[in-house]
Amino acid sequence: MRKSFGGIHALQGVSFSLDTAGIKCIVGPNGCGKSTLFNVLTGVLTPDSGTAKLEGRQISGLSAHRVSRLGVGRKFQVPGVLSDLTVMEHMEISLAARATGGKVWSTLRWRGNRAESLAMLEEAGLAEYGEQIASQLPHGIKQRLEILMLVARGMKLLLLDEPTAGMTATETQATIDLIHRINQTTGAAILVIEHDMTFVRSLACPLIVMMRGEVLREGSYDEVRADPEVRAAYLGDRHA
Repeated sequence: MRKSFGGIHALQGVSFSLDTAGIKCIVGPNGCGKSTLFNVLTGVLTPDSGTAKLEGRQISGLSAHRVSRLGVGRKFQVPGVLSDLTVMEHMEISLAARATGGKVWSTLRWRGNRAESLAMLEEAGLAEYGEQIASQLPHGIKQRLEILMLVARGMKLLLLDEPTAGMTATETQATIDLIHRINQTTGAAILVIEHDMTFVRSLACPLIVMMRGEVLREGSYDEVRADPEVRAAYLGDRHA
């Protein structure tokens, strides 16, 4: 896919695939096109050329709302939870959105299954926070809650933008465990943007290295780490 803004070529022939129930991490310096790619995949932007497909169906060029209803969910770097709602209420709203196809008024009228919400929170290790309002939650819990909300909405492809930003080492490991659990239990495909190479190594999934709007290299952490071009362009010896 290609996408330009005037003379700035944000995406220059980016091409890759992600298997159903697969996980991949996208790494690269700021300005390499990662966020533009996510904007195209979610319908915020339309590519100048090329297509994005979900399960064989073209999603590029569709509205953001339509892409979401087809099963693409995005978690931004900064948590966007509603400060006055409890964790349980967040889950119930997400389940309602799935049950009603995301129709606003139907979602607001829907009375969800509290037992299902609780079961999902227990599976994610968040049950103890169920009755807390979001403004009182630790940062790492907010991040994990947002990821879990995508699952509750029934998303087939999860786009996670720096999901461990600002987390402690313990919170980061809990998020890694959650990502793997979601992948194994739901079969959702997961695409992660991340700068923290310690997290990337621990997640133990294939990497896509981007540079100046292009895919520079794909492979395992060790393969990418050993590539001289990647080392020179991005990783450097500090990530040895």
